[in-house]
Amino acid sequence: MHLADRSAMGSVTRSAAGFRLADVLLLCALATLVGCASIGGPLPTATPEELLAQEIRLGIRTLASDGQIEVLPSSELAQRLASRFADERLSVLALSGGGATGAFGAGALVGLDRSGNRPEFSVVTGVSAGALVAPYAFLGPSWAQDMTAIYTGNVTRGLLQRHLLGALFGESVYSGAPLKRLIDRYADDELLAAVAKEADKGRLLLVATTDFATGEPVIWDLGSVALHGGSNAKVLFRTILLASASVPGMFPPVTIKFRTAGGSREETHVDGGVTVPFFIAPAPKDLAVFGAGGPPLVRIVIDGRLQDAPYAANRNAVSIFSRSVSAGLSRMTRTTLEWTVDASRQRGISVDYAAIPASYPLHGTFNFNPDAQRALFQYASDCAAAGRLWIHTADAAAGVPGDRSRTAVANSACPADDRFIGRFAALDR
Repeated sequence: MHLADRSAMGSVTRSAAGFRLADVLLLCALATLVGCASIGGPLPTATPEELLAQEIRLGIRTLASDGQIEVLPSSELAQRLASRFADERLSVLALSGGGATGAFGAGALVGLDRSGNRPEFSVVTGVSAGALVAPYAFLGPSWAQDMTAIYTGNVTRGLLQRHLLGALFGESVYSGAPLKRLIDRYADDELLAAVAKEADKGRLLLVATTDFATGEPVIWDLGSVALHGGSNAKVLFRTILLASASVPGMFPPVTIKFRTAGGSREETHVDGGVTVPFFIAPAPKDLAVFGAGGPPLVRIVIDGRLQDAPYAANRNAVSIFSRSVSAGLSRMTRTTLEWTVDASRQRGISVDYAAIPASYPLHGTFNFNPDAQRALFQYASDCAAAGRLWIHTADAAAGVPGDRSRTAVANSACPADDRFIGRFAALDR
């Protein structure tokens, strides 16, 4: 619960008391973490022998026409794309994790629709909140209405339902049921049929989870699940999305069941953002092979900041721990972006990206207050519609100055007008 939600609780006093209770419970959880580590049954895992035999952590997990998961290397996916889109320019959209700030990515897509500048991406990838937006990015403007409803209606209200003692005796602080209901509501038969139709054209919809047992990121081809999953397609599709957005500790880990050539498997997965903030697939080294359409275009939407506003932590374990995690995740995102820009540039691949400027008044990664969601969605949409969304790394590297003459949107500079983001794109920090 956040400051903006206090009115729903009836009084500021009760809300503040709730915060103190939550802090006490979390401190108790931290203090007793070692002693409570053995509470609860074991989660499903794979043996070392199974991992070595299946090589299940490598490549992209794709559902074959026989209903079995096979692992394809990045190079093979790139070859498939090259054969399907030999005369077109290959384009990749990567959507990062971000919790409630997924509203930024969703709004950006709608703004691109408003300006008429949203291409049909050959590949769409998503992590965590970005994974939930990815199917709509994949399907295009005709599905923008559902995506808009999620972030501008009251759909996300009540998404965080606290378990009073969940941190100590359960799998999570919050119930996973509201998030599951949200996914089940929108990932319906019609959406899966539309995804399958686009996947059959050779386009790719990929999302990442984290294998909880191995601590490794896992990339799933959701298009192939919709196309070849048969009667189990909807269950597997929804389960992978749920896993990708289930922040460990906050939401319960998710069990994913599937078949491989070696038999049935059952694994525990959590939020993909634990191991990767976003990802490009096929990898830049494989994307460098392109046809008559010209060099590939990669666009990355960071559902968060690359530079945090100054933050004064309180002298307590919860505040210090929260700030440390936030700083670590922010730095991981910047490092991943730096590597991606550098690797792509070396191979002649154009990279554009957008992130939330530090000047935008965010109120927490998990502030699902509908007013905050609507404001961030509208801000991103207005910036994209005005042509102020993308930082063009080719221009930054060449020293081409950005156009900063435009009026700020909603009293905040758009991503393209943010000086720090622009300097970052030039790899000059």
